[in-house]
Amino acid sequence: MPVTVVIGSQWGDEGKGKIVDLLSEDLDIVARYQGGANAGHTICWDDKEFVLHLVPSGIFHDNTTCVIGNGVVIDPAAVIEEIKTIEELGYSVEGRLHISHNAHLIMPYHKAVEQARERLRDADAIGTTGRGIGPAYMDKFARTGIRMVDLLDRDTLRKKLKQAIEEKNTLLKSVYGADELDVDAIVEEYVEFDKMVDPYVTDTTQYLNRALADGKHVLAEGAQGSLLDVDFGTYPYVTSSHPTVGGCCTGLGVPPTAVNRVIGIVKAYSTRVGNGPFPTELNDDAGERLRKVGHEFGATTGRPRRCGWLDLVALRYTTQVNGFTELAVTKLDVLTGMDEIKVCTRYRYNGKETGRFPSETQTLERVEPIYESLPGWSENLQEASTFEELPANAQSYLEYLQQKLNVRISLISMGPKRSQTIAVPPQVAA
Repeated sequence: MPVTVVIGSQWGDEGKGKIVDLLSEDLDIVARYQGGANAGHTICWDDKEFVLHLVPSGIFHDNTTCVIGNGVVIDPAAVIEEIKTIEELGYSVEGRLHISHNAHLIMPYHKAVEQARERLRDADAIGTTGRGIGPAYMDKFARTGIRMVDLLDRDTLRKKLKQAIEEKNTLLKSVYGADELDVDAIVEEYVEFDKMVDPYVTDTTQYLNRALADGKHVLAEGAQGSLLDVDFGTYPYVTSSHPTVGGCCTGLGVPPTAVNRVIGIVKAYSTRVGNGPFPTELNDDAGERLRKVGHEFGATTGRPRRCGWLDLVALRYTTQVNGFTELAVTKLDVLTGMDEIKVCTRYRYNGKETGRFPSETQTLERVEPIYESLPGWSENLQEASTFEELPANAQSYLEYLQQKLNVRISLISMGPKRSQTIAVPPQVAA
C-alpha cells in the first residue's frame, strides 16, 4: 500500500493536526518524520481539545498505530508527559506507539545553549521556541548526538554524556556566561527515562517497510511548514529539519517510490511566528482581526502569530518543491464577514514584477506584494456540509485558488472540530 504525506505549505500552523486526525480514521499507521516538541498539533473532538507535540495526530483513533521516526529529535520528558496525558484521556498507547531506536535525544544542554544563543543575538534572534531542537540537530550532524539506542547501555551513555557535557559547559561558561550543568544528575535522569520509554523503542524503519509490504497504508505527518525548511525556507529564519516531502523518506526510512499522495495544508490566509520576512504581513485592523477571529496564538509557545493575506507566490513555490497532488484549505471561516479579500499574486522588486519566490532573506524583505481583490461573504459557513452549500463568493475564492495553483482542493476546514470539514469530490470545483 502507498504512503500519504501531509505537509504544511506555509510557515506552519496551517492546521495539519486536524487533517491528520481526520484521515487517520481510515488508515493503519501515522508516522511523524521530523521536528521535535517545538511543533503543536491541536486536535478537537466532542468537548475535548488536546495539543500534541511529539506523538502523531492519529493516536486518538483506537485502530491506528503511531510511529515517531528517526528524523524526529525527542525530548524524553515531553514524550513521557504526553503519553501520560493521552492515557488520562482514556486512550491506550500500549502496542500502538513505536519510537525509532535511531531517533536523537534532546538533552538539557541543548535547551541551555539555544536559549543562551538567542539571548546573545538579542534583536537578531531567529525566534526559536527555546526547546533545544536546533542544537540537537547540530549534534546529530556533528556525529556527537545521543540516540534512543544509547540509553540501553549505561556505561556507554555515561561516557558519551560526560564528553558532550564537558564540551557544552565550556561553551556555556566561556561564550554565553551561563551556568554549567551537572553530568551525574543528567545521566541518572536519562537512565530513568530509559526505563519509561523502553517499551516503545523499535526499529521503525523495518516496521514501516514490513507494514507497507503487508498492504498497510501509512500516513506521514510533517511538522512546521515548507517555508521553514532548512534548505528551501526563508533561511536563516527556518527550522533545523526538512518539513518538505523529501524529509519523509529520510526521516522514516521509506522509499520515495512508496509515496503516491502528497497533501498540502493551506490556511485561507497567511501567518508566521517568530522573526523573518513576511511580504503580506498586515500591521493594521485587518491583520488584528485575522489574529483575533482566527485565535492566532502559538499552540506550543502561546506567542501571537503575525497575520497577513494569502501569498500565492510562496504557495506556487512550495507546491513546486513538494509536488502536491491535492490541497486542504483550513480556517476558511475566519474570512467570513470581510467585505474584501486580497490575494498576493506577484511581487514587485526594484521596480520590476516577478512571480519568483526569493528564499534569500535580503530580497524577500524588500519585495512589495501585488494584490488581486476578491469579494468577501457574510454567510455562516457552519451551515454548509457540501461545497455547493457554501456561499457563492466562498466557492469563487476556493475556485480561484485552485486555478492559480493548478492543484485540486480535496478538503475544506471551517473550524477546529472534526465535523467542521467538507470533503470535496474530484469532479467538484475542478
